Amino acid sequence: MPELLIELFSEEIPARMQARAADDLARLLTEALSAISPADVRTFHGPRRIALVATVQADVPASATTERGPRASAPEQALTGFLRKHGATRDQLVQEGEHWVLTVTSPATPAATLIAAALPSLLRRFPWPKSMRWGYGSAFTWVRPLRRILCLLDGHVVPFSLADGADDGHGLVSGNETEGHRFHAPGPFAVSSFTEWHDGLRDRRVIVAADDRRRLVADGIAHLAAAEGLHVVPDDGLLDEVAGLVEWPVPLLGRIDADFMDLPPEVMQVSMRVNQRYFSLRQADGTAADRFGFAANVAATDGGAAIVAGNERVLRARFSDARYFWDLDRRTKLDDRVAALDGVTFHAKLGSQGERVRRLVRLAQHIAPYVGADPVLAARAALLAKADLTTGMVGEFPELQGVMGGYYARHDAEDPQVADAVRDHYAPRGAADAVPSAPVAIAVALADRIDQLAGLFAVGEMPTGSGDPFALRRAALGVVRMVREHGVRLPLTEILGAAGHGLPAPVPVEPLLAFMVERLRIQLRADGARHDVVSAVFAQGADDDIVRLLSRAVAVAAFLCAADGADL
Repeated sequence: MPELLIELFSEEIPARMQARAADDLARLLTEALSAISPADVRTFHGPRRIALVATVQADVPASATTERGPRASAPEQALTGFLRKHGATRDQLVQEGEHWVLTVTSPATPAATLIAAALPSLLRRFPWPKSMRWGYGSAFTWVRPLRRILCLLDGHVVPFSLADGADDGHGLVSGNETEGHRFHAPGPFAVSSFTEWHDGLRDRRVIVAADDRRRLVADGIAHLAAAEGLHVVPDDGLLDEVAGLVEWPVPLLGRIDADFMDLPPEVMQVSMRVNQRYFSLRQADGTAADRFGFAANVAATDGGAAIVAGNERVLRARFSDARYFWDLDRRTKLDDRVAALDGVTFHAKLGSQGERVRRLVRLAQHIAPYVGADPVLAARAALLAKADLTTGMVGEFPELQGVMGGYYARHDAEDPQVADAVRDHYAPRGAADAVPSAPVAIAVALADRIDQLAGLFAVGEMPTGSGDPFALRRAALGVVRMVREHGVRLPLTEILGAAGHGLPAPVPVEPLLAFMVERLRIQLRADGARHDVVSAVFAQGADDDIVRLLSRAVAVAAFLCAADGADL
């Protein structure tokens, strides 16, 4: 089958958009060219290109369809209109029963004709999350200025243009040329096949497969770190992003000034990740190393010495900013920041973070006895839990909320249990995160999520099938995981009722309880529980004791594994 190769070459594409764009190209092209059955579709994406290779049929096969026309007794005008519509003559008609019938034949259509007709429209409606116009001669938009369109079918150019009437489409026409690395091999070169394209770009220092670039970055930095007895802090998201920033990754290590090594390691890691896309390194004992890893996009003749020096200089400026926030924030105690939360909005219908904190204090005290926590410490931790939202560091790096609160609480000489609870009450942030383990932290974390669920359900902000903008499913799963993993006998009906104190509307307890129990059902199925076991446990009706529901599931599963159960 003929080989179809398409490459869309542009200015730098944001890394976060590349993979989705490649998937969209494959989906739209497969739909548009369904008549020639695209197969073995492979996509590629990188900083300056998205591409696709596939096999297709050589042509759209000839076909014949039967069209039923007007009745034989219909007026002449109706018959004339039918013939005009299909470009047919009267002698092609056959009468079948009461109607005229026409057999319409379509000759075979070359694949190139179909491709040339489909591509301009496809590119004009390409679903970039954001796109731009450039120049003055065209309304055509792309994520960044599109420079070249390579389109080959079996080694031959499929000719088409993006021009649309008076719109010149920036003069873009399909061809057989692409470009190599911007610095190592600038300028166009021609190809006639996927192999020539792939190998030619590699010869010109462009690795077209994102997975290959990702692997080179990960393995290269890990190898350099290991040579110094260090290891890389795992960060899959950063690896994906960096793979979308470089065409020819060159792993390098830089050094962190000793003046900054007393910053919290989380601050250093987030600053490097967010601002510079650098990888954090650790010593064998887990402490922060005075080294960082990154990937350059060029192989420098000096081995990267100048590049490393430049990146070290930039990092000093970034860490100086972080140092400023770290020193400034510690001048004001968390306790003195609580009042400022009245000026921070939590939700338009639920008031400020200050109002929320007052609810959390009551709720954490209420939950504390059920988890073996000191109610006084739980209340104190809940009071301080959101205070770091007013700090400069969290304003700069929102992902550090909680973490910085824990550091500032320790600096303020708060009880260590309180400081740890402030730090950990957002956990688990994701499915892979551990739940809090200390009783005070569990009490505050449960209060945080239950208040979120109760408040948003009370004001009608429940999740829908198409969206969950306030991450309530994740919040409910966090409650389920904490209760399940620590065996907490928490009477949810009572707790949800208590969570309604101070809310502008009543909490719909039954729907909210059903929502949370459904998270448990889903988690049990994800953990491999048999469908019939889960159905049997939940068929007994509503139960607000998650531990009891889990015990039933274990008992039913054990019975079914026994001889008597197997015989049923």
